[in-house]
This record gives sequence, structure tokens and C-alpha cells, in this order.
Amino acid sequence: MWSGFGLFVIAMLSIDMFALGRKGAHKVSAKEALVWSLIWFSLALLFAGALWAWLDHTSGRAIANTKTMEYLTGYLLEKTLAMDNIFVFVMLFSYFAVPTEYQKRVLVYGVLGAIVLRALMILLGAWLITEFHWVLYVFGAFLLITGIKMFIFADQEPDLEKNPLLRWLRSHIRITDSYHGDKFWITKNGVRWFTPMFLVLILVEFSDVIFAMDSIPAIFAITSDPFIVFTSNIFAILGLRALYFLLANMADRFHLLKYGLAVVLMFVGTKMLIVDWFKIPVAASLATVIAVLGTSILLSLMATRKSADLN
Repeated sequence: MWSGFGLFVIAMLSIDMFALGRKGAHKVSAKEALVWSLIWFSLALLFAGALWAWLDHTSGRAIANTKTMEYLTGYLLEKTLAMDNIFVFVMLFSYFAVPTEYQKRVLVYGVLGAIVLRALMILLGAWLITEFHWVLYVFGAFLLITGIKMFIFADQEPDLEKNPLLRWLRSHIRITDSYHGDKFWITKNGVRWFTPMFLVLILVEFSDVIFAMDSIPAIFAITSDPFIVFTSNIFAILGLRALYFLLANMADRFHLLKYGLAVVLMFVGTKMLIVDWFKIPVAASLATVIAVLGTSILLSLMATRKSADLN
């Protein structure tokens, strides 16, 4: 199962990158983003069906039902938390004035880096939970505190000028004043210069490290099965780029979604903290995530429409 899924991911990434190379740098249309979003979502659901069929045949109906529900809940949870990445991508591309036709290349490499990073963190997390059960409480407390902080500071935009990583990069490497196509670096007079595209790529990768600190512990609140954790997480990441291009121009319309994400983190953190005394059913977790996500999106759209009517 691990080998089969690994080959599937490699095949899909190869197809995606081949399509990118064939089209070259171009602006991703809403139609293209919608098609790829539907493809990734459909593949995630097809995988759920294949997982259920395989486990039903090899391990029995009860295990098949349980594991498939865990996968679907984990996928939805990771997809929900990935929405926060989109807000950061919008901010980074806007701050660096990245031309629309170059954004796809940054996100392709960002997704590749995220897959490797998530795989390592999931394996480490699974080992820690297996060896040290009390780590669950650490994860739970971390998620609860993170959710509370996110809820309190949801409306505050980070100041990139004060970002220590960006300031360090600017003081230690040669950076060109302008973009050179979609290149990450160029050579002038035998000296390598990095373009602003390289800075954006580093910050995208760094932001995923930060978000992985939330999403990886969160998925372990649903299941401790490394395969379920990995597959649900990777499917959510694979569809992130298409989802960005689909929603980037509408990010302002979902301004209350950050509060919903904060509530989800607080719920998951609490779930982990009370797991030894009261275990919340997976179905209840799935219903809670759907309810919180749906409510925050609905309230965002209602607030946006009301503001538009007043203007």
C-alpha cells in the first residue's frame, strides 16, 4: 500500500509538471484551476473507495469502515487547515509583486518540498506517539494555544519587512532588483545572483514548516495510523496549488474563515487533551469540522454581501 501510493503520487506529480513545462509560464485561468481542483478532489474520493474495498477484502468490514472514515475526516481537516496557507500565499505574492504567470512555478516546487517535509514529520510524529504516549498532551496543548492565538490575532497582518528570515536572506545573498522570467537565479560576470522569485520560494517553504507544526499534530488527533495520516495529508497538499488559483481572487470574501480555522484547532487540541478520559467519535469530529467550516464560510459571504450593499 505504501509503495502503490508512492508510485501514484510520483506519477501524478510528473503529469502535472509535464503539463507545466509544456505550457510554460502562463496565467492559470479559473477554468484550469477548477478542473485541477475537481481532479484532485475526485482522486481523493476514489482513493477512499479503493482503501475501503481493499480493507474490506483483507481485514473485514468494521476495520474498512473505521479506517475510511478516519481518512475522510483527516483529509477534510487537512484541507481546511491548508486554507490558511492560501492567505499567506496571497500576501507573499502581493508583497513581492510576483507576476501571475510565474506564481505556478513557485507553488509547484513549494508542493514538492511540502510533501518531503510532511513525510518526515509524519514518520517522526508516529514514532514519538508510539514510544511516548504523553506527546499527545504536548500536541494537544500546542494546538489549543495556537488556536486561541489565531482567534485573537486573526485580523492582524504580519509585517514582512520585520521577518527575520527575509532580513537574513537580504543581508547574506546577492539579490537582483527585478525578475528574470521565472528563474530563481541568474549568472552575471561569473557571479550567481538570486532573483526575488527565490526569496518567495524560500518563504513559501518556510511557511509550510510553520503550518505543518499545526496540521501534523491535528491529524494525529483523528488517527495514529501513519498510512492514513500520510495519505490524507498528501492528498490535501496535492490539491493546494489548484485551490489557491481558484480562491486567490476571492480571499477577501472569506475573511472570517481564519476564525473558523482557529476554532477547529481549539477543538482538535481539546480532543487530544481529553483522549484518555473521553474519546470523541471520528464521525463527530468530521461533523464538527464540516459545521465550523461551513458556518465561517457562510458568515463571511453574508458579511461581504452586506458590506457591498452598504457601499
